[in-house]
Amino acid sequence: MTGRYTFIESRTGRVVPALVDGAGQSHALHSTVDPEKEAQRLAAALNEGWSEPGFLVFLGLGAAYAAEAALSAGTASHILVIEFDINGIAELLGSREYTALGDPRFTLLADPDDKLIQKTILELYNPCLCGGIRTLPLRARVDRDKEKFDLVSEAVQRTIEKVSADYSVQAHFGTRWFSNIIRNIGIARPVSKNAPQISGAVGNVAICAAGPSLDGQIPLLRDRRESLFVIATDTSLPALLAGGVKPDAIVSIDCQHISYWHFVGAECADIPLFLDIASPPLLSGFSSRLFFFAGGHPLAAYLCQKWKPLPVVDTSGGNVTYTCLSLAERLGAKRITVYGADFSYPLGKPYARGTYFYPLFERQQNRLSPLEARVSSFLYRSPFLPPENGGNRGKVSPCYETSALRFYRKSFEAKASSMEAEVIAESGLGMPLEIRKKTSKPISGGQIINFAPGKTLMDANEFLDQYKKDIKALPVFGRGMNLNANERQVFTTMLPLIAALKRRRPELAAPDLIEAVKVFCCKKIERVLMKWE
Repeated sequence: MTGRYTFIESRTGRVVPALVDGAGQSHALHSTVDPEKEAQRLAAALNEGWSEPGFLVFLGLGAAYAAEAALSAGTASHILVIEFDINGIAELLGSREYTALGDPRFTLLADPDDKLIQKTILELYNPCLCGGIRTLPLRARVDRDKEKFDLVSEAVQRTIEKVSADYSVQAHFGTRWFSNIIRNIGIARPVSKNAPQISGAVGNVAICAAGPSLDGQIPLLRDRRESLFVIATDTSLPALLAGGVKPDAIVSIDCQHISYWHFVGAECADIPLFLDIASPPLLSGFSSRLFFFAGGHPLAAYLCQKWKPLPVVDTSGGNVTYTCLSLAERLGAKRITVYGADFSYPLGKPYARGTYFYPLFERQQNRLSPLEARVSSFLYRSPFLPPENGGNRGKVSPCYETSALRFYRKSFEAKASSMEAEVIAESGLGMPLEIRKKTSKPISGGQIINFAPGKTLMDANEFLDQYKKDIKALPVFGRGMNLNANERQVFTTMLPLIAALKRRRPELAAPDLIEAVKVFCCKKIERVLMKWE
């Protein structure tokens, strides 16, 4: 059987793989004069373009001269090589010694699909630690399998966009998340003998978002109120109360103090309040029936494992309406009707009447910046997207979407379609939701749901003190840094904070950045422990 490659000796005596095409012609993948010098030029060019090492994605393995040169020159924080045809890869690896294979900064993916590419990049690439990211095709190799490598390029680009979006959120909120979680441990640490419970007809659930459609849907809610377990987003709470609908539960996940305005003046002390452990601590005082849950922050996962297992609620959709849907699923809902979930600005309106938005902007307006100007500034802070498929899904009135709102909608649709419960969106002004229809399930009667933390594994003071010691004990960040299982967990809890500090101090190189974050974490923990004394 003829191999995929023939091997040529360059003038400098180095092995140069040549790919054999269907016509039997050979195509050298590197310079046949001096492949190592060619690779060194590429590494030098990359070094000129970057102020610090970056993450390189090579399309095609070849003899890996460029990868080895980049690692040797310190140009690469990590190299990911994507190649196809396991038999061809075996031929390449048998042709010469690949020194890059022994470097922890080198990863080879053989015959990957889109999911594996995305998973690998998400695991390996952190912008604040790895620098920029580039895709470098080995042109003579890529041109011979153009269709496959075009799909790879698209998958890499989609993953980079996802990483960038996640990193942007971490850079903005990493500090608040960390501070809020550390402080909320003190609020969540008392253990009541009679843990709060949710009781009632949770089988038939209404989820209330705060879109403009809620204005016209509140009368429907009032008519159906007796048969529904109503879960309200924090933003919709004042609008519901003003409309005569008292929810059975409130959900809040925003780490920003703007969430405070949803509760000011609201009579909700007896309404169960579900808070992400990363929520502002001051919100805990608005309800006597408080339920903390673990969202998606790595520190939340860590404290669940080491301190106290909190109930887990999926927050990956990025918005509170998605989290309400996850909570309804967690509470055993059989049928869910969604109100006010516009995921757009229908007719240019951002929120329902009665929400925090309008009173807050009215208080902030002045002669130079009236209410209308402030609302316009809010609406146009992100560019609107062109309608999907040339239209707004049959809407007569215009619905304006941003990239964030579209992401929220698609995440909600995917979640709702994957659930066992029947999910229905009440028709309104916003973008119609496309949810896979399911057979209606019988609605059970009242039931008691235990939504409470598990058994405390160690005292809160002991947990924070040990966490601080583990942070201090992390080794200095650098090439070849090996972390054990616990050290990796501790380091992962700091990643959003690392992104936030990098945004403030972009001049810091990775080792100095990590040390600065360690100092910040320890000081925050020490302040909390001092308050508990």
